[in-house]
Amino acid sequence: MLKNFSYPLGNDWTTDEIISVTDFYRQVEDAYELSQGVTVSALLSAYKAFKQVVTSKSQEKQLGKQFEQLTGYSLYLTLKAARETAKKSVKMTIGG
Repeated sequence: MLKNFSYPLGNDWTTDEIISVTDFYRQVEDAYELSQGVTVSALLSAYKAFKQVVTSKSQEKQLGKQFEQLTGYSLYLTLKAARETAKKSVKMTIGG
């Protein structure tokens, strides 16, 4: 599903940092939108790169809230599901 919105990004981020953050956002989107979801390893790898840019928990929560308001997709719940599953992939649904 193609949507038009702007990801929440930092004004002072470099191009590489923006790419790292948007890659993580795309992984979360794909967990909701793709029928097979995303692999846990790809999601967690993207999150690790995201955390190199967004080091503070408060900034992560703020960006997560903005992302969820824009997309309806939860960074927190997606990561939680990825960490708790024994499967190799994670598939999310809105509201559950």
